[in-house]
Amino acid sequence: MTRLTRFARFDTTLALQVLRRDRTVDEEYESIHRQNITFMMEDPRAIGRALDVMWVVRAMERIGDHAKNICEYLIYTVHGKDVRHTKLEEIEKELQAPKG
Repeated sequence: MTRLTRFARFDTTLALQVLRRDRTVDEEYESIHRQNITFMMEDPRAIGRALDVMWVVRAMERIGDHAKNICEYLIYTVHGKDVRHTKLEEIEKELQAPKG
């Protein structure tokens, strides 16, 4: 089953997987950001190229943020719980709790 099919079927398991990966995307963004700053300081002639890389990396990070937002809305639609601005561990605990 494709991911789009799982989303269309309101699969919150996949939504949680995406939320978990968002942390990794953010960490990678920060790492590349730091590397680029170092690169620019070591070779000022490369500033233009480094800035181009930063624009691409920033766009990719924003795509991850949008995917996270979609997943949060999906969880709200299925479970009626607003999980925005909530730690991932708390979201997982809430969704595993028995309904009642």
